[in-house]
Amino acid sequence: MDWLLLPFEVSFVQRALVAGVLVSVVCALVGTWVVLRGMAFLGDAMAHGMLPGIALASLLGGNLLLGAAISAGAMACGVTLLSRSPRLSRDTGIGLLFVGMLAVGVIIVSHSRSFAVDLTGFLFGDVLAVRDADLLALAVAVAIAAVVSLLGYRSFLALTFDTRKAHTLGLRPKLANAVLLALVTLAIVASFHVVGTLLVFGLLIAPPAAAMVWAGRIPVIMSCAALIGATSTAVGLVLSWHWGTATGATIAAVAVLSFFLSALLAAIRRRLRRPNRATSTDNDEGHRDPVKTPEQIEYAT
Repeated sequence: MDWLLLPFEVSFVQRALVAGVLVSVVCALVGTWVVLRGMAFLGDAMAHGMLPGIALASLLGGNLLLGAAISAGAMACGVTLLSRSPRLSRDTGIGLLFVGMLAVGVIIVSHSRSFAVDLTGFLFGDVLAVRDADLLALAVAVAIAAVVSLLGYRSFLALTFDTRKAHTLGLRPKLANAVLLALVTLAIVASFHVVGTLLVFGLLIAPPAAAMVWAGRIPVIMSCAALIGATSTAVGLVLSWHWGTATGATIAAVAVLSFFLSALLAAIRRRLRRPNRATSTDNDEGHRDPVKTPEQIEYAT
């Protein structure tokens, strides 16, 4: 037990844990929709598409958070505009913007003498250097994400599963899509300075994907994803403390490992239950497998 609790006796590790929990919550609220809509590539592109703004702000001595927000906003607007082209697929547009923004960012950063240090901080952050002001910013981001997710729940749900029905119900799917992009931007921008883009993307995708293997309702998926993310943060901090590994990368690795572990346990569970299904037909109604695809999620408004 001392092995587990020893790292959290230090104040900066305690702040890192709080920061990781807050990031896990905001990423669970946003990442659930990202996973359900198949927007993982977009999330990755937006996370790395912030580099030009961050690099330019660093080079000019400006505010890194503001630079990241401007760059991410430009990325979101570019994705929205390119997605309207009938001759260009959504993934192609995202890929072009991803490579273009990343290339511009590297070009800008290459003018700085601390190129390697800046890029490392951008990717992995410094969760052990979290300040009280950072925690306050993350708490505000969580509050905004929670309010927007609650108010836009029906619109996001309709947008995810049936855009035409969303039009019919007057839920304005185009506006819902724009708001969802803004939420993704909020989660990434609010978190990157603390934990880096690698950990943000890991917590944005892995915990919701792990929760979807077992849960069938979106609020439950969000809650389980937040719990998985928070647990991954705590485990990652302990492992990093004792093994001397990079903290952000360790937390991200634990989060991704949680998905594979969840998928493995679900596969074992299905295999163990298969003989029972072969001998009983009425078992299908009362004991179905957990939801695996967005189409099977309960459409509850």
